[in-house]
Amino acid sequence: MARHVVSPPELVQLVEATGFSPAVRAGDFLFLTGATGGDADGVMPPDIATQVQNALGKALHIIDAAGGNADSIVEITSYHIGLKYHFDQVDHIMRDMLGLPLPAWTAVEVADLRRDGALIELRIVAHLPPAKPARK
Repeated sequence: MARHVVSPPELVQLVEATGFSPAVRAGDFLFLTGATGGDADGVMPPDIATQVQNALGKALHIIDAAGGNADSIVEITSYHIGLKYHFDQVDHIMRDMLGLPLPAWTAVEVADLRRDGALIELRIVAHLPPAKPARK
């Protein structure tokens, strides 16, 4: 089974510059590259709420480009700096943006993240079965 890179058109230049794949589809599953909460202009907001909204918004945009939606997400691993201080805010935003029941979710405290100022990074797996052909 070959991997298939999923990249919305506006991320093509970023992919070419960095070599990172926004997501890779393998069969019915879409594996997203970790998303941090930087704004569209690359600035990292200082607050966890905006970072979570931005990171999850990026992920949902990529999933949408692959033909899925929030209900397609089956697993989230979130990496946090200061997990016990902001988990309630993160949980509230996840519930608001994804609905209930939430996907399988593991939250992990880490010492640092690659992007300066990042307080959270999301790793997401989505299930995107092929569309069934219409009956004739």
